[in-house]
Amino acid sequence: MSSELIRALNEIEKERGIPQAALIDAIKTALNTAYRKNFGTTQNVSVEFNDINGEVKVFSQKMVVEQVEDARQEISLDEAKEMYPDCKVEDMVYVEATPNSFGRIAAQTAKQVVMQKLREAERSLIYEEFLQREGEIVTGTVQRVEAKTVYVSLGRVEGIMMPGDQIASERYVVGQRIKAFMYEVKNSTKGPNIYLSRTHPHFLRRLFELEVPEIYDGVVEIKSIAREAGYRSKISVHSNEDNVDSVGACVGPRGLRVQNIVSELGGEKIDIIKYDREPERFIANALSPSKVMAVYIDEANKVATVVVPDYQLSLAIGKEGQNARLAAKLTSWKVDIKSESQFYEENDLDDETP
Repeated sequence: MSSELIRALNEIEKERGIPQAALIDAIKTALNTAYRKNFGTTQNVSVEFNDINGEVKVFSQKMVVEQVEDARQEISLDEAKEMYPDCKVEDMVYVEATPNSFGRIAAQTAKQVVMQKLREAERSLIYEEFLQREGEIVTGTVQRVEAKTVYVSLGRVEGIMMPGDQIASERYVVGQRIKAFMYEVKNSTKGPNIYLSRTHPHFLRRLFELEVPEIYDGVVEIKSIAREAGYRSKISVHSNEDNVDSVGACVGPRGLRVQNIVSELGGEKIDIIKYDREPERFIANALSPSKVMAVYIDEANKVATVVVPDYQLSLAIGKEGQNARLAAKLTSWKVDIKSESQFYEENDLDDETP
């Protein structure tokens, strides 16, 4: 090894931001390990790396004695005085013991350490880059599908989409380009693990932010989202400006904006609900597309009793209770839906509008 290595370390520090001192410390540790691995000595040895000229030398610690019995552990007083004039018997001194073949091993070791540090730095940079993008939508290409887990190429790194993050009705094939929500970035010894989802409620939120300028600009605000990925979603929106229709902005001209999102989600139905500060009106809106006659609020138990016309009961509840379930999630109220006749009967009322 030579001063060329030192110059290379300087360049790496400038270009990659890896401190030269950290590289040199790692090289020193690796050289000591490499010496013991290749020469298997029981001597007390130390490998020294000169961080000025790049030279590597091995020093063996020996005891100064009058008469040498074990040359691996001892050195004669006369020989020791040539190097350490003030030494005396039983002193411990360091004697150079660099093997002829160690230069090649040292060069290989230093190269391996530098390459490892560069890989670690690259992984760290990638991790920091994607950590800053956590919570965004990313576009990638399906790389492979293993044990129901989809691996997506994002350029320099691979994203992971677990079975629970996949829309059940979708099939992913190698080479397919997909969008997904990056909900978590974890660091590991092999590089960052990037978790993607197409079922996360925030995926729907980000799609609306991309498609609807009024949401991106903060004119229209998404208040809440309830989603059963691949089937149906409800999203409540509120306008911060009186002259802007929140629902209309999300639907877009001829329904184009929401249709683009529906297409991205493979036909998932989306109900856009107008948010209202009054829970009665908000809950009635949330049960769209059914007609609501009245809403009675139980504040203490956070329960809303909703009365709908008899012919609208199945529509209000939805297939397998989906509409009612999503409305409850959207509003954070427990929703109890009753038909008009059922409500009259239970409350012993005449046939009048409740």
